[in-house]
Order: sequence, then structure tokens, then C-alpha cells
Amino acid sequence: MLVKNDPKVIRAWCFYDWANSVHALVIVTAIFPIYFGATAVTKAPDLVNFWGFEFQNSVVFSYAVSAAFLIIALTSPLFSAVADYSGRKKLFMKFFCYFGAINCGLLFFFTKETYVISTVYFIFSLVGWAGSIVFYNSFLPEIVTEDRYDSVSARGFSLGYIGSVLLLIFNLTMVLKPEWYGITDDTLPPRIAFLSVGIWWVGFAQYTFINLPEVASEKKAEGNWIFNGFRQLRHVMSQLKSIPVLKRFLTAYFCYNMGVQTVMYLATLFGDKELHLDSGSLIAVLLVIQLVAILGAWLFAKCSAKFGNFKALMIAVIIWIAICIAAYFVQTGGQFYILAFVVGLVMGGIQALSRSTYAKLLPVNTTDTASFFSFYDVCDKISTVLGTFAFGVVIQLTGSMRYSVLVIAAVFVVGLLVLVRIINLQKQKKDVSLL
Repeated sequence: MLVKNDPKVIRAWCFYDWANSVHALVIVTAIFPIYFGATAVTKAPDLVNFWGFEFQNSVVFSYAVSAAFLIIALTSPLFSAVADYSGRKKLFMKFFCYFGAINCGLLFFFTKETYVISTVYFIFSLVGWAGSIVFYNSFLPEIVTEDRYDSVSARGFSLGYIGSVLLLIFNLTMVLKPEWYGITDDTLPPRIAFLSVGIWWVGFAQYTFINLPEVASEKKAEGNWIFNGFRQLRHVMSQLKSIPVLKRFLTAYFCYNMGVQTVMYLATLFGDKELHLDSGSLIAVLLVIQLVAILGAWLFAKCSAKFGNFKALMIAVIIWIAICIAAYFVQTGGQFYILAFVVGLVMGGIQALSRSTYAKLLPVNTTDTASFFSFYDVCDKISTVLGTFAFGVVIQLTGSMRYSVLVIAAVFVVGLLVLVRIINLQKQKKDVSLL
């Protein structure tokens, strides 16, 4: 039986954040969106012919993110149920890690002539990244006791932010100073950056895969895995129905996460298209966000210890609402930098706290952690799909991203109202464990 709170196992688990977070920063948030906007153009200004349809390239990027997360949202519950039943969560985690990293490497071949197939590689890299996270998150309640969920979750996110910043700084020197490396082709530095993400991801993940133990299933893994996977999925769904506070939390998470993920994935495009900031300034801002997010993750872990998880989440959501309203009025680079600092502060906090809060709400001594976290992940991915898709639709209809951020603000408000409802109901039941 796995002994909880083993320092070596905790380090191995947290280190996967270090390994995979470079994808979220370098590929999705920093270098790739800028390179995509500059390369995927077939007709000025910023228009691209994609499979016979003409879009703004920023819309194609938004839809690509939506497509990737829709794929993983539709498939992860089944994969997770099979992993739980067979006791092979780490095997599934490895598969998605390698699948995503290989597609990162294939982005090295992204040129103006290959933008369509390269967009597919980008989608698949996201599928691999998101798929591995499902199984990674599910290990949290199995390796530490509940009193350490918040701090260990924050530690993982903090390591991820540090690792991704280090690789981004290296890639940034290539992009801004290619002559230091003897590079004369302007398209080569970002393509090398995409390849470096795949290598970094797979390379550092080996420490996790070697030291993170596989948690054997207590069920007898026999018969058809797929059939038993569906049966496992139905069992977890029936358990979810019997835990009202868990269902309500997933509803709140679905709403506010829609806003969080949309802002994270499309903030770079906002600075590029609306404020016309140069690529160096945009990437520098993202570095600041990542560094501030380290502080934010720990601050909100302390906040939850003092005020409770739900109240700490309410504070974070209120700040997000203010961010969206302020973004509508932002006009200068200086204002954008200040807003980015605040984004970093709440970005790490709300992500780490959401993961640990969900883990605390799981049934006592549950062994179906991958299946339960697959529902958490489905809420994450479908909300991201809807958020990024809606963002793209509003851009397509209005030609401006500013109206999109107001829609996102409204979504945060709905999430806040659900959190308020949860707190009121828990007070009525005199359950103050997370208040």
C-alpha cells in the first residue's frame, strides 16, 4: 500500500508540473500565438484560408484551442475509468505525455506553406498535454493527506511556473537575439523553441515516471477494459449525484474556469491585436505573470488556511471580475502591464486552490481518483472550449476583443453567485470544513 506524505513521491509528483508547464507558457501563451499570427496569413490583413473558409488568424487559433479541449473532454472520462479499473494511471499519463511532446516537436516544421497541418499538430499537442494532466491531478489525494492538499498543489504549480520561465528566457534570447547563436533565418528561433518544449517535457518527466509509484487497483482487472471502463464511469457518476456540494462546486468551477482559461490562452492576442505591443514586450509581460503566479499560488494557499477554501475562491473570482472590466478600458502598454501583474497574482492562486478544493470534496478513502478527476477535467476542458469559442465568435462578429472580455466578466459573475450559494448552504448545514 502506498504510504502518503513520502517526500520523494511528493517531489516526483510536483516535478511533472515543472516538466509539462512549458507547453502552457511557450506553446500556447507566449511564442506560438505570436508566430501563428505572423505566419498563418494568406490574405492581408491577418486573414487565413482554412479548409476553404476565410477567418482572421486569431479566430483560427481560438477555435484550435476549443477543438483540442473538446476532444479531451469527450475521451478523458472513459480513459480515466479504464485506468482506474486496470490500475494503470501512470501508463495513461505516459502515453499522453509522449503523444503531446512528439506533436510539439513536429511544430518545428511550421511554415507559411504548412500552417494547416501544423495547426493540427498544435491541437494534438494540447490533447496530449491536457490528457496527461487528468491522470497527474488524480495522484494528489493518493500521495498526501488532506491537510496538505493546498500546500502541495501550490508547490506543484509554483515549480511549473519556475520551469516554464527558465525555458522561455532561453527561447526569448533566441527570438530577440538570434545573432548570438549564429542564426540568420528569422523563422528558425521560434521553431527551435517549439522543439525544445517537446524535449524538455519528455526529458524532465522521466524523473516523475521513475519515482511516482503506480497505484494498483483494488479491483480485479479482468475481462474487457473498455466495457469495465464504462461500468466504472457509471459507478462514479452515481457517486457524484449523491454529493450535492461536489456537484455545486463543479458548476462554480465550470463558470469561473471558463473565464480564467480564456484569459490565459488569449491574453497575448489581446496585447498584440488591440494594443499593438511588440513581441518582445508581450513575452516580457508573460514572464512577469509567471513569476508573480508563484507568489499568488502560495498566498491563496495561506488565504484558504485562514478563511477557508470557498471564501478564498470567492476573493479570487471577484478580482478576476475586476480584471475583465479593467481590460475593456485598457488603452496603453503601461496599463496592460499593471493588469498583467494582477492576472499573475490570481492565476496561480485560483488554479492551485481549485485543484485542492476538489480533492477535499471527494468521498473518503475513494480509490477512483482518476475517474473523479476526469469529471473535474471535463468541466475544465468544456468550459475552455466554450470560453475560447465564444471569444472567437465575438471577435468574428464585432472585430474587437474588448466586447469579448465583458462576456467573460459576466461568466465570472455567475461562478461567484454559485460559490455564494455553496457557502450559504454549507452554513445552513453547519458544515464549516471548507468555509
